[in-house]
Amino acid sequence: MSDGTWVDESDWEIGEDGGFEDLAEDSGPPPVVAVVGRPNVGKSTLVNRILGRREAVVQDLPGVTRDRVSYDALWTGRRFVVQDTGGWEPDAKGLQQLVADQAAVAMRTADAVILVVDAVVGATAGDEAAARILRRSGKPVFLAANKVDGERGEADAAALWSLGLGEPHAVSALHGRGVADLLDEVVAKLPEVAESAGGGGGPRRVALVGKPNVGKSSLLNRLSGDERSVVHDVAGTTVDPVDSLIEMDGKVWRFVDTAGLRRKVGQVSGHEFYASVRTHGAIDAAEVVIILVDASQPLTEQDQRVLAMVIEAGRALVLAFNKWDLVDEDRRYLLDKEIDRDLARVAWAPRVNISAKTGRAVQKLVPALETSLESWDKRISTGQLNTWLKEVVAATPPPARGGRAPRILFATQATSRPPTFVLFTSGFLEAGYRRFLERRLREEFGFEGSPIRINVRVREKRGPKRSR
Repeated sequence: MSDGTWVDESDWEIGEDGGFEDLAEDSGPPPVVAVVGRPNVGKSTLVNRILGRREAVVQDLPGVTRDRVSYDALWTGRRFVVQDTGGWEPDAKGLQQLVADQAAVAMRTADAVILVVDAVVGATAGDEAAARILRRSGKPVFLAANKVDGERGEADAAALWSLGLGEPHAVSALHGRGVADLLDEVVAKLPEVAESAGGGGGPRRVALVGKPNVGKSSLLNRLSGDERSVVHDVAGTTVDPVDSLIEMDGKVWRFVDTAGLRRKVGQVSGHEFYASVRTHGAIDAAEVVIILVDASQPLTEQDQRVLAMVIEAGRALVLAFNKWDLVDEDRRYLLDKEIDRDLARVAWAPRVNISAKTGRAVQKLVPALETSLESWDKRISTGQLNTWLKEVVAATPPPARGGRAPRILFATQATSRPPTFVLFTSGFLEAGYRRFLERRLREEFGFEGSPIRINVRVREKRGPKRSR
């Protein structure tokens, strides 16, 4: 990934008919299946079994970006995304809240949920808390009774009916027992595309994120103050975070998970986990994200981590530099240098200099949000795209590798939200040339405020035909 561009190198054999129709008909991102549960119940092992390959998800690495990891999966011809979630801490002081938080994130951002329970241990208080929340989620929920390696374990699995999630699916993630039957049922209940991809026609969903003490609460209070009214608070599914419907410039916007992002956690144990899950959840549930940056202080690694989350999630983006009332001429000079150095990969994002405390320029957030969302929704016709591409490649061909220059055979925009383009080529495209194409795409078609994903599909080389 570079400069907000997602690159996927994979072999692609182009058939006699061109082989492009299936991709051009792709109507949206695949549905998401979240795998949740306590640590050591076998979540990651089950994810690997679903994927059919061993991934790094079995390593419980600390850090914001490892709390939830998504992978593309395929079962009986159906594409979907399987999301491995970070486990809650059984000895954390706020166990019930952490369980509730993880389950709430999963059911807001996923189209189906698999709750993994250790059938040998049986249902714990944490499992029961998660089940209560998931029962009220309105999403398809599947109970995986794991570590059932033989008939003797069937009775252990049957005891999990008590969780009220329907029939426990007796599985062994380690050995694969029962996983195929579970996946058959999961896939049958999945929608064609991710629920989060739907337009819905309602208020556009905005996440307000940033490092602690950057002014998120102050900005939200400013936006929902006397000059702008909170239409009403929509209760969260089962936990106390709420979505705030806020009217700005005559238009209603839904600020997602704002209570959770504002909230402070009393206990030290699990604090970073809690905060990162909240941020991930807000980003995943949103269409456009406002990243709030403290303009009066140097940019930090935390700012970069939040930025990486947004790009990885493929959401529209607005950068809001808060506390502008504290920025003097010297700081402004340093900030310009920091932006050039640390934010070069999101040079395409609109920037607004605001002060939540004084109200300076907060009204400029609305046009910035609208610009980013318009780019995020944008579609370029296949004909227009290939006409443009032909001219660009003719003027600046791809660099040669091994004495031969790759040819770009065809291009299409597979999806929007974010704009995702597929280039069918006869050979590998250098990273520098892909960045060049992205720059030219933005110059020609805009896309201000939206990441762009570029998938490169390399045609397989065919050997000579055999004579019969």
